[in-house]
Amino acid sequence: MQNKKKIIVAVTGASGSIYAKLLLDNLIKLSDQIEQVGVVMSDNAKEVWRFELGNEDYNHYPFSFYSKMDFNAPFASGSAKYDTMIIVPCSMGTLGRIANGISNDLISRAADVILKERRKLIAVVRDTPFGLIHINNMKTVTEAGGIICPANPSFYNLPKTIEEVAQTVVSRMIDLAGLEQESYRWNEE
Repeated sequence: MQNKKKIIVAVTGASGSIYAKLLLDNLIKLSDQIEQVGVVMSDNAKEVWRFELGNEDYNHYPFSFYSKMDFNAPFASGSAKYDTMIIVPCSMGTLGRIANGISNDLISRAADVILKERRKLIAVVRDTPFGLIHINNMKTVTEAGGIICPANPSFYNLPKTIEEVAQTVVSRMIDLAGLEQESYRWNEE
């Protein structure tokens, strides 16, 4: 039997709240593979969620939520042994702070912990185009052991709705996190 995952989900104020919502929905369905989910949202993330999705459903998930300045959250320390952090969507400001070791809130502190402990950081960046500063920050985070997973959907599964399009990115996040799921695979029956 596989070890259950302890996952941090961080939601920043970048556009793309649908990705965070679908990830949280999927994590509920995969709860048999998960020991704990800790969630931290920036203030801007909540505003963007309300604007883009027209609701405050982030208040209704069965996970442990922490405020953005709660440095007493378990995953603010490596001793809590959270093994995966997914930042979705990941703003370029957040990525820049992580790349430069600036731990000024729980999101950047948790990312710093994950990287220093050599655990899995998945940054789902959502911006276009990328400037050279963005690219260099992505390079720095990658060299530190992080995974940059741009929120670039695929279309070979012929999605029909915006949720199906966004799910292609969420499925990649779930695969990268090491969770087993049923999803479309290229050229597989």
